[in-house]
Amino acid sequence: MRTRIRDVRVFDGERTLPETDVLIDGDRIAEPGAGPVDVEVDGTGRTLLPGLIDAHTHAFDGDLAEALKFGVTTELDMNNLPPILAAQRRQAAERDDVADLRSSSMIATAPHGHPTQIMTPDLLRSLGADGGLDTVADSGEAKAFVEARLDEGADYLKIAIDDGAVSGMKLPALTPDLAAVLVEAGHAAGLRVIAHTVTAREALLALDAGVDGLAHLYSDVPEERAEEVAARIAAYDAFVVSTITYIEAVTTALAKGIPMHAQGVRNASHAAAALHRAGVPLLAGTDATPFGPAHGAALHRELLLLTRAGLTPEQALRSATSATARCFGLADRGVVAPGRRADLLLIEGDPTTDITATRSIAGVWRAGTRL
Repeated sequence: MRTRIRDVRVFDGERTLPETDVLIDGDRIAEPGAGPVDVEVDGTGRTLLPGLIDAHTHAFDGDLAEALKFGVTTELDMNNLPPILAAQRRQAAERDDVADLRSSSMIATAPHGHPTQIMTPDLLRSLGADGGLDTVADSGEAKAFVEARLDEGADYLKIAIDDGAVSGMKLPALTPDLAAVLVEAGHAAGLRVIAHTVTAREALLALDAGVDGLAHLYSDVPEERAEEVAARIAAYDAFVVSTITYIEAVTTALAKGIPMHAQGVRNASHAAAALHRAGVPLLAGTDATPFGPAHGAALHRELLLLTRAGLTPEQALRSATSATARCFGLADRGVVAPGRRADLLLIEGDPTTDITATRSIAGVWRAGTRL
């Protein structure tokens, strides 16, 4: 199947190009030419983007299909259990109507550490899984943990450094030494390592251990300290996944009222702006789950919140396309260019000037197949 999208504005993942033609040939973007096509799509007044990449999700049945409806063509799963993950991988490999998937498989955490307090037996059974997380108590278990994730086909490793204080709990957390052992084992296996942290202190502990990225913005640093903390984080040459939508949801649930909710989001927004100014790569992620934030739709909210934090629409779009592809080594996607995978999102209007236009979806292609 050859499809030409003609006279379309293109945000190619890095910059915006004026009206041009884009050719889809099979599952790839091809050099535009005058040859015959099977389908022609009018791009007048529209903008073509790379398919969006959500840099932080948890995928269960139905989630990948929901994501693709909103133009999220790839999800990066950041903690799942092997039977559930295996089923989601099969869907992504065999179906054209669901988003593609990459995953860490299980998160590495201390015994009784985060997120074991969430992943209760009743919850796991409701999601179609028995058993719980493998936990890590010492260096021997750390190395065995990484080997087990490799056997499950993990694309990267995720570790948890979270003492529960932000949510009013007291949880065991990985020690700095044990976190460093996990990072070393992950790197030795060729895996990037991402840390779940929710405070600036935990973020710096994870970065000291050598992680490649942080899975959440911190929301405990007031505006007057945002630049100072961002400068410290910039020295580590790591990326940060934004998840302001997650912070918006969880702080509302914890606070049961507006004041703390607003402050948590404000702090995270100031952190995002300061990190961006300091040159730290920001990747758009939502922490979407079956219970919220919603797969697909939440990433459009995340883009809006990033622009409210101070990023331009183009910078926000970059955080959900080329920047995430680059940081996670997804060399076949995240940009609109010949030879790349034809994961594409066609928008009515111009999201490079009005980010809310991303919600006006005119077409979604997943590996060249139109949804």
